[in-house]
Amino acid sequence: MNDRILFTLRDEEVELIAVRAQGAGGQNVNKVSNAVHLRFDVRASSLPEPLKERLLALRDQRISADGVVIIKAQRFRSLEKNRDDALERLTAVIAVAAHVPRVRRATVPTRAAQKRRLEGKLKRGQVKAQRGRVGDD
Repeated sequence: MNDRILFTLRDEEVELIAVRAQGAGGQNVNKVSNAVHLRFDVRASSLPEPLKERLLALRDQRISADGVVIIKAQRFRSLEKNRDDALERLTAVIAVAAHVPRVRRATVPTRAAQKRRLEGKLKRGQVKAQRGRVGDD
């Protein structure tokens, strides 16, 4: 049984905008747009419907009420690395939604397993009963 929903992302569905990064960067920080602002509209994407539903049901702050995944990548000082980082983070969010947990079916322990369990409990109880103060009887 497969526990993942397969998906592919099209380049035209992912909107990447270069913006100025915050934080340290020296003299370059105010001149160069190195951060990447990624937008991915889940409802308008070509993802399979079950995956869209699971993705929209995620309680993730990066997914807006409109169903748009918004990721700002500014970890690196180069635009290319930030672009790759944003795409990796998007695929990670989708991969979390693509994982379908296996359905757990309740089972009943066998009679022999129940017997072994009770014998183990009895033996352990006997060991504990041997503990205690030694009397002057």
